[in-house]
Amino acid sequence: MNYKITGLKTLAVVMCLSVFACKKNKDDEATQAQGTLVKPNYNRSSVFRNPLNGWVMYGSGSGLASYWDTEYYVPDLGKRVKAIDYASACYIRTSWATFNPANGVYAWRDPSTAIYKMIKGAESKGLPISFRIVVDGRDQGLNTPQFVFDAGAKFYLENAAYPTRKTPYPQDPIFRQYYTKFIEELAKDFNDPKKTAFIDAYGLGKWGEAHNVIYFDPALNTPVAKIEEAKEEVMDWISDLYTRTFPKIPLAMNYHRVVGDPVSWGSANPNSDRLLVKMINKGYSLRQDAFGMTDYYQSWEKAFAKAWNFKRPILMEGGWITSGTHRYWTDPSGKYREGHPEDVRKGEFDASLEAAVNTMDFRIGDIESWFSKSFTLVQRFVSEGGYRLYPDQVYLPEKLNSGTEATITHRWRNMGFGYFPNNIPQWNFKYKVAFALLDASGAVKKVLLDKASEPSTWMKSAPTKYELKANVDVPAGTYTWAVAIVDTTDGNKPGIKLSVNGDITTEGWLKLINVQVQ
Repeated sequence: MNYKITGLKTLAVVMCLSVFACKKNKDDEATQAQGTLVKPNYNRSSVFRNPLNGWVMYGSGSGLASYWDTEYYVPDLGKRVKAIDYASACYIRTSWATFNPANGVYAWRDPSTAIYKMIKGAESKGLPISFRIVVDGRDQGLNTPQFVFDAGAKFYLENAAYPTRKTPYPQDPIFRQYYTKFIEELAKDFNDPKKTAFIDAYGLGKWGEAHNVIYFDPALNTPVAKIEEAKEEVMDWISDLYTRTFPKIPLAMNYHRVVGDPVSWGSANPNSDRLLVKMINKGYSLRQDAFGMTDYYQSWEKAFAKAWNFKRPILMEGGWITSGTHRYWTDPSGKYREGHPEDVRKGEFDASLEAAVNTMDFRIGDIESWFSKSFTLVQRFVSEGGYRLYPDQVYLPEKLNSGTEATITHRWRNMGFGYFPNNIPQWNFKYKVAFALLDASGAVKKVLLDKASEPSTWMKSAPTKYELKANVDVPAGTYTWAVAIVDTTDGNKPGIKLSVNGDITTEGWLKLINVQVQ
């Protein structure tokens, strides 16, 4: 009995000490942060247009201004909505010939052309554009302009019954001469992150999807080693061209198991992983055009995406076109019913969730099914996909002396399943957290930059805390503390829209509390 009494007393003391220690630790945590606690209100459902994030709307080849105002009926809402209100960028996939129909003629600079109207239509609606330039002509016609072949560029003609369906050999020097000239001209106008969201910067093979690339006439039975040598040399050439001409714009490359190969599908090429990693190391991000197509997007692609999650952003495109051109119900998964495009939408969303993608597509022809049959998934991606950044706790001083050091403790969350790709070479960690002192008119009088903050490391359900100590050298008066994620290459102006409800200035600063500077 004495042993039991002694044991119980000991246990009670241990439990008491444990409770006291827990309370003390919580108290310590609270007292570590100086100032007044502000908890911004998280916004989980609004669309915030941010770079490399959210829904991507595909541009219309017609270039009609009315395209951007097209409405779709949403049964869940009982009203019609515009796709553009949910999109963060406009994707333009078209031929080299469309952009550059004659030597020295650039259609995007000509107000009478459809491509000019398409680009200007997106810009007028506040959408940055993105490109893929297609040169292969086997399925679509003359994608490479005729003047290139007239100049002597060698090409492959798959079917003599279609004499315009010419596909240039990408190692041909004349093809390279004119393609280089074209890309250099394109870069003069679009190497601007305020205009351009990203560039799908490979564009070879059928539909520019980096498969079935023709280097030699297939009838010649070229040795595999020679094909592999040509494949890598071409990949080096085209990636060198884009990284040189578009140093400010994120570049994307399709990832799949036969990348750059003359075949369209099959078992993984032993060089695919190495070549893709080489492209990534040169600055490329990742894109895939077959989400929801389980015949094409298989275990190899899933494993590759997983290996690069939160290191490079993944841009998604659905593979099946459900509006009439594809028999999507033949997908080997057996999950898609004929006449039910919503089944495909669900398959695409699930694959995108697994890959932790940053963007999904509103593809022409398939937009209506997203809104009429799968709107809950549209909303889910807005709320859960890509990145959604906000400060959930900020400790700020309400009084301080001019010229003294202020201590600000701030904690951040990313509520999306993707990530904020501040680490890609084109951005080079340019986005940082900053606090501003605003005067009574809302003008910025002082910016305090937290260079230690790194948004690319913020993961869902893992808040990240920082402590900033900075000198506040402003005249005495009443100011308002405000916070933003700023672009350090653009004068420390707010560059990312925060997922918050609150008083936000037109420039993008989230107001927090007042501070009296003495």
